[in-house]
Amino acid sequence: MDRDISFKYKKEYLTNIPLIALVAANLIPFWGVLYGGWEAFHVVLLYWSENIVVGFYNILKMACAKVSHPAEHLGKLFMIPFFTVHYGGFCAVHGFFVLMLFGKGKSGFEPIHGESWPCFFVFVQMLLNVLKHVYSIMPEAMRYAMGALFVSHGISFVYNYLIKGEYARVKPDKLMGSPYARIVIMHLAVLFGAFLTMALGSPVGILIILVGLKTSLDVIFHLRQHKKHQAKTASG
Repeated sequence: MDRDISFKYKKEYLTNIPLIALVAANLIPFWGVLYGGWEAFHVVLLYWSENIVVGFYNILKMACAKVSHPAEHLGKLFMIPFFTVHYGGFCAVHGFFVLMLFGKGKSGFEPIHGESWPCFFVFVQMLLNVLKHVYSIMPEAMRYAMGALFVSHGISFVYNYLIKGEYARVKPDKLMGSPYARIVIMHLAVLFGAFLTMALGSPVGILIILVGLKTSLDVIFHLRQHKKHQAKTASG
């Protein structure tokens, strides 16, 4: 019986398309570290870029979330712009911090230049400027890695959220705060590893451990999140 249960879980993981895509996307930084000459900065910058991908799909999740009454769609007209501005500002400051920490900001680079956008939309402007700068200094291989992460999260969104019906079991207000905990835990671990690699001269061995740690955290968060939704389905 125990063997059957073990085989069932192994088969479930081996046929979990979003999980396979997630792990595959995370293998690209391994290649970058081993063969592409990536340093700690490149790894941290890639994982910061993934925050933007997470935020993009979270907005889609909020838009597609099922509501119990049509009038509740009006609430999304407030929550989605609020999340965009708040999360965008959070990521912009985080990205600027990463650039300055590793000394990769161009001379004279400013997150806000020219005429600033009105009110809180200045945070979106700042995010776009940081993103533009980040893209300009990314090696080509990192752009492919970022694209792979975008596709990976897209597969999870379509398969788990839309096809498996998670959109019907989550509320937009809960989605507003969901990316933050993942980002804080993930980047505390990644930045700690980055400081270690910088102190020791970015040895390949420690960078591999750093990428492996992030991949492991990704898998844990992925399984934990979707098991919660499965439990809700079973209890409902």
